[in-house]
Amino acid sequence: MDIILIPGLWLDAATWDDVVPGLEAAGHTAHPLTMPGVGEPAERSADIGIADWVAAVVAEIDCFPGDVVVVGHSGGGNVAWGAADARPGRVARVIFVDTFPPSDGGSIWEFPVVDGVVPFPGWDAFEDAEVGDLDEQTRADAASRALSVPARVPTDPLPLADPGRYAIPVTMLTGTMPAADLSAIRAQPAPWAADLAALEDLTIVELSSGHWPQFSQPAELGRAIAAAVR
Repeated sequence: MDIILIPGLWLDAATWDDVVPGLEAAGHTAHPLTMPGVGEPAERSADIGIADWVAAVVAEIDCFPGDVVVVGHSGGGNVAWGAADARPGRVARVIFVDTFPPSDGGSIWEFPVVDGVVPFPGWDAFEDAEVGDLDEQTRADAASRALSVPARVPTDPLPLADPGRYAIPVTMLTGTMPAADLSAIRAQPAPWAADLAALEDLTIVELSSGHWPQFSQPAELGRAIAAAVR
């Protein structure tokens, strides 16, 4: 299976490097992406929004003759879901890594804009449940590789239009929210969880990690993604 790997904010294709061997060992072909405008100054990224990120993934899907699996980490989950909405007949499964499908008009989050871009805000901006499994060296290494993202991407609303997306099998690999809590949200969804509640085929798998398993336990994440594809 061709597996498209979409990083979250501040990350590029290389942050999947330690996950890819597990996918290849299972017989899959991984396609990690770096999203448009990542690491670019404002003068080259100001016009780039979430629609451009979704379009980049759709273009990747269209490169392959068969169905694909789309994996989205964190804010990359919004991008994965937007691409699935655009190509519901081509996506065999969507895998969310410590995130969930947004609903129509949803956005990622609002972070400070500095010099016209959104830089990595530092580990103190996140809760302990998200970063508690990252030791100091891992945090330093990851922070040194973090890249800015275009200012519009985190706050742009994501338009969704095709109800066919609800029929796509979905796996949620969750590290920071217990499966029971996700099930409770599905049972009584707030507006932001409308798409989560509407999924027809959902599997929830708990990871023993925080928000960045590609850094804290990449081999385990690779195995979890491969198992979800099976």
